[in-house]
Amino acid sequence: MSNKSGPPGFRKIMDFGLIEALLGRRSRRFFKGAEIPDGVFAYKSLQKPVPLTDVEKMLVVSACGGNTSWHHMIFRAARYAPHLSNYAGAAGGRVFPSAAGFHTSQTFFTDDEGVYVLEMRDSPAFAERADDGSLNLEEFMENVRNRARKIQDGRLRFPAEVPFAEAHNTWVFNKPSTLLVIPVGDLSQHVLLNICYMLQNGLVLYDDINKRAIPGIEHFKDIVDVENAWPITFVEQWSLSELTVELGASCYAGTLMLQAMGLGGWMFNGIDPFAMLGASGNHDVPGLGFRYDTDERWPYPNPTGLEGVMEGFCPPHFTDMRAAVEALCERKFGPGGPFHPATPGPWKDSPKVRAAAQIHDERFRECVALQAQYVYDAFGKFPGTVPSMFLIMYLQAHHLDLDFYDKFYEPGAYLKTHASHMAEWHPED
Repeated sequence: MSNKSGPPGFRKIMDFGLIEALLGRRSRRFFKGAEIPDGVFAYKSLQKPVPLTDVEKMLVVSACGGNTSWHHMIFRAARYAPHLSNYAGAAGGRVFPSAAGFHTSQTFFTDDEGVYVLEMRDSPAFAERADDGSLNLEEFMENVRNRARKIQDGRLRFPAEVPFAEAHNTWVFNKPSTLLVIPVGDLSQHVLLNICYMLQNGLVLYDDINKRAIPGIEHFKDIVDVENAWPITFVEQWSLSELTVELGASCYAGTLMLQAMGLGGWMFNGIDPFAMLGASGNHDVPGLGFRYDTDERWPYPNPTGLEGVMEGFCPPHFTDMRAAVEALCERKFGPGGPFHPATPGPWKDSPKVRAAAQIHDERFRECVALQAQYVYDAFGKFPGTVPSMFLIMYLQAHHLDLDFYDKFYEPGAYLKTHASHMAEWHPED
């Protein structure tokens, strides 16, 4: 599809201003075909539901999870200069930031046709930037289309009812014709990357729950001050917070795209995260279908991954945490990784830049694996005090029923892009 042949709305979004997107952002929940059965906003739509077109869907999903060419890396750290900082997990950048370039999340989405995963986390740049720093929107969107893989037929089987959804979302969440975007983070990998980060910066874990040092950590005093420790609970909660920002930023980027396109929708939580991942315990509510475990020591089930789609960097997807560490190092330093000399990049001498990072040597890997395996053995899972897989924020996109807003709101409740959306994106309707 070219700019000349696409709907008029597609050609206009490039001219939509950032300030208008920021100041015009609102949660706009009432879609064509919706109904609020009671209360001050009681209203039943007189319009038929209108699913998003493929172009509309790809634009929203692209805004939530698309690749934006190469990650620029973190340049320097005083503790191990002149080596390049080697924290990053991926060579490509995406529309949202990730702590130290870890990029441990994947984007899932569902509509009436199916459930999909966007396989973008470790993808190379889809294009080099132009001299003015710009990227081609159509190529950006096409790259997302090519990397979206269907993993289930039909809309995600997840009911809009209590206790799976908060009471205020039951009338609107995951309804026919809507698009639901679900970013999921691999918290097991994120914590593992933070243990690597800590070791590079002179820190090790301390078990503040059982009040003891990691057994055997004293054998690594030649490479780290083993008395300089951070509590396990702090490191895992910090990692959870970092990953939450990544997932939230993904949905917020999609929200700004909604304003430019004139689509309704909003970002939200209020959905049972364990049920969404697949741990509802109800056969009729499979969610995304991740495998999970239970243990009397844990307050909640622990989803660890979806085979062949998104597998956590922890058992049972790896035999032990040493194997997970090796896989992590392969992601970082192996072919296509951010610190492999043959991986292309945005620099004038990309092989020189990528080769400037220090590869985690055997001693380093042993120390990381010792700490990670201790956590797994002590708590029965990795991480020990937070879920292995984590989600919190969602983005829903749909076509607004403007009659609802005209009935209940003063002028200004929606933007000019919403007012003209159907004419500019669906001129044939």
